[in-house]
Amino acid sequence: MKETTRVLIVEDDMIIAANISLQLSRLGYEITGIESRGEEAVLHARRNAPDIILMDIHLKGELDGIETALLIQEEQDIPIIYLTANNDEVTFNRARITHPHAFVSKPFGKLNLERTVALVTEQIKGRTIPENVVPSGLRFLEDRIFIRHHGRMVKLMLQDILYIEAERNYCNIVTDNGRFLVVSTLKTLEKELPSSHFLRVHRSYVVNISKLDVLAEGHLEISRKVIPVSRSHRESLVGRLHTI
Repeated sequence: MKETTRVLIVEDDMIIAANISLQLSRLGYEITGIESRGEEAVLHARRNAPDIILMDIHLKGELDGIETALLIQEEQDIPIIYLTANNDEVTFNRARITHPHAFVSKPFGKLNLERTVALVTEQIKGRTIPENVVPSGLRFLEDRIFIRHHGRMVKLMLQDILYIEAERNYCNIVTDNGRFLVVSTLKTLEKELPSSHFLRVHRSYVVNISKLDVLAEGHLEISRKVIPVSRSHRESLVGRLHTI
């Protein structure tokens, strides 16, 4: 590896955690630490910014692994690999909201863990802007955006936008008819969009609240897309819905 991948291990079984740490260290990964509780994991991620988090789903304490991942994702975009001995459908659906990069079932073999971490490492090291990304140059009008695409300006009506998803250096603007990738931060797009219809619900998502189909405890759905809702944004979302 040209650059050392930094891994945080969140596991309340210290024997398992120590074995994972030793195994990955021998392969050249840097272990930023081992945390046994969700609250400490959130603080650790904030202070140390690991590249990958190995997260046990069933942690002891007030926060389980999924709740911990959601809190971390409110502030940081860090790939999650879940470690779990429970493969039931309810747990899987809860975990899916956090968009994990992988699941590793317990008890797991060394080779399975090594391959999973290696694959996720390749994914994050290879993150580049795709060839079809629109090179910035967005023009906002009152009810539409013009996006430079294939040498011409394409009109996109704001009312047709379902949601916008951030992916590091660019954003996906998603409509019923397709998606446009643009070089822009989500914060920049959010400032240009009318707040009457568009609302930030997560560090990685701005949604068109008029397109909302389902609002649940920790997520919402738009056209069958499950979108996480951060605790810090849920109250403003609920309040906005009452005014529609």
